[in-house]
Amino acid sequence: MINRSVNFGLIPSVLRVFLPGIYSIPEENSVTKENREEGTTDWQLTFVKSENFRSRVIEGYCSKTSVAAGDEIDFFISTIPHANVVIDIYRMGYYGGKGGRLMKRLGPVKVEEQPVPSRDNNRLRECAWEKTYTLRIPADWLSGVYVGKLLCTAHRYQSYVIFVVKDDRKADIVFQTSDTTWQAYNKWPENDSLYDHDDPEKMVNASTWVSYDRPYGKYPQVVDQPLSQGSGEFMMWEFPLCFWLEQHGYDVTYISNIDTHSQAENIMRGKCFFSVGHDEYWSSEMYDNVKRGIEKGLNVAFLSANSVYTLIPLHKLNSSNIPSRIIYRQGFFGGFSPGQVESMPYLEDEQWEKHGPDESTIIGGRTMVPFNGSGNWTITNARHWLFEGTGMKNGDCIPGLVGWEHHGDPAKIKGLETIATGTVINDSEESSAYAATIYPGPKGNWVFNAATIYWSLALAQPPGAILPCSHFGRPHGTDKRVQKIMENYLNRCKVYRRITSRNTIF
Repeated sequence: MINRSVNFGLIPSVLRVFLPGIYSIPEENSVTKENREEGTTDWQLTFVKSENFRSRVIEGYCSKTSVAAGDEIDFFISTIPHANVVIDIYRMGYYGGKGGRLMKRLGPVKVEEQPVPSRDNNRLRECAWEKTYTLRIPADWLSGVYVGKLLCTAHRYQSYVIFVVKDDRKADIVFQTSDTTWQAYNKWPENDSLYDHDDPEKMVNASTWVSYDRPYGKYPQVVDQPLSQGSGEFMMWEFPLCFWLEQHGYDVTYISNIDTHSQAENIMRGKCFFSVGHDEYWSSEMYDNVKRGIEKGLNVAFLSANSVYTLIPLHKLNSSNIPSRIIYRQGFFGGFSPGQVESMPYLEDEQWEKHGPDESTIIGGRTMVPFNGSGNWTITNARHWLFEGTGMKNGDCIPGLVGWEHHGDPAKIKGLETIATGTVINDSEESSAYAATIYPGPKGNWVFNAATIYWSLALAQPPGAILPCSHFGRPHGTDKRVQKIMENYLNRCKVYRRITSRNTIF
């Protein structure tokens, strides 16, 4: 007979305390509710025409990297020939495995070809295009990464614009997009990234500037990904984590690098802050805000590499007197690592305004030289709680997970442990060591450094995902051990997945 005095409503709370690693809380949050909505795979680009990285036939950019519900964002679009254009806005997530949800169709609007700006003295290309459409973000749009799929009547080709919808609510996880790095590597319209230069300038210099006021060209490194046309680096290195988190009902909110820079409270709303993928370009304010967050008890995960490497100011005003739209290099965090200047003498230059603090003081490691390479992620500390339930032992490896850049040189932080280490080899058969680390913060919080750009690729493979191949190495895709490591970390941070009626996680 059932004892009717038992309060069955307490069972989820009791199980969460005693069995956090195997039990998912049967309660909803805004992410689980959103992901019950009807998904579609139509967010993907079907026909892409890239010419020297850009899509001249249809391309565009946004007036802001992130925008809150109720605020406005402008879209600037160019087509060849002139045409009527529609903008299909999708929120990226899980949505039953489809990866996106159609939120709104804008237009059609008449669009003309818009001019390519000439380079100024700093090689800066800053578009001053006519505004195509202004969207006021609906109040019910959940925080997330949104893409606008551009389609027109004159031809079949498509591309994206991309932006973040942010909020100010408390959430378990704050997911930061690495958009300053997207822009640093953006070659639009023709070899106009921070890595392009005019002789006799050196490849890495302080006199080359880039602007957010231009479309994103097709991604130029290590993977030929058609979905990158207009979307920065999000689809390759960040979307798999977004997909996985929302698949499992984690309570996640999204911000851009610019939000981490401008408002410290942006990251303190969560229990965890995530740096994702290729997160190279940081301002000193970003570093300070994350460092203070760790000191106050924020859990931080660097599911990334080459992170917090290049120091940028974000105070420059664009031609419309808007800050945080122009990027250039001031210097490097921690100065230059051992052997760096010897291998890249162009770095030793009097042009640098300043260098930032040592990035390993927040990450637990730093970018290693040689920069590029590939390797296996090899366990060296299998007794650590991160590996509970994985069945892994010392010497076991996850093939090809390290690349194409990596962290190493573990910091001298009290309690820091190296959990995986090994060798990365580049095309010239030169090698360097990577080291994945974890250390305790001062208030029971944890800072995890996965030490590889490829980490998210082992968590999920959403529709359209293409695995990279770089420096004669490649990751193998999703891996249950990495998924369990990620779950163990989040459980220790008291961040738990949820069950939804549409997506049971067992």
